[in-house]
Amino acid sequence: MKILFPLLAVIGGIAIAIQSQINGGLGKKIGVLEATFVSFAIGTLALFFAVLFFGKGNLMVIGSVPKWQLFGGFLGVIYLVTVVFTVPKIGIAPTLVAVFVGQIIMGAIIDHFGLFGGTRIPIDVKKVTAIVLLFISLYLFNRQ
Repeated sequence: MKILFPLLAVIGGIAIAIQSQINGGLGKKIGVLEATFVSFAIGTLALFFAVLFFGKGNLMVIGSVPKWQLFGGFLGVIYLVTVVFTVPKIGIAPTLVAVFVGQIIMGAIIDHFGLFGGTRIPIDVKKVTAIVLLFISLYLFNRQ
């Protein structure tokens, strides 16, 4: 059972790679912001039906959550616009390596300080070494 969550994360990563290529191609045809809008609109429609038929939460309490927790959708727009713009220019793998580097660095900072209500997990030498290696991989993926 311990392997289930990492496998789900791998499936999520596969979906992001496929989505990146699809959205990058769409962006070349209809425009970056337009492709991002279409992607979010279709995703919103899919989520609407998922919530309608399978949702177990309570959307009515949204007014009581801290307002900063509503910022996630905006960050998703930044991510998607960046990917739609970048994939046609440098390809999927270099884009995703760069995204991954950004995620790991920000994740390590969030963990280190326990930001946004997270558990505090200090950065250590192993993590710093891993981040340096990620920068090396980013360099190698983008070297022509």
